Amino acid sequence: MTKFLTYLCVFPISIWVVDAININRIFKKNKVIQARILYVMLIFCLTYLVVNFIYDFLNITL
Repeated sequence: MTKFLTYLCVFPISIWVVDAININRIFKKNKVIQARILYVMLIFCLTYLVVNFIYDFLNITL
């Protein structure tokens, strides 16, 4: 349950962080769908990594 709540807290922060990256320069013109898919995948990957780091860190220290 605590891991789920951590996901809910970290997910908006990941969106906020990834929103600062200009990924449109990486892609060719008219590749909007691929850019959006990468954007979503980056958000989920970043959220997963941060939550697992926090969860493991708390399990080790407590």
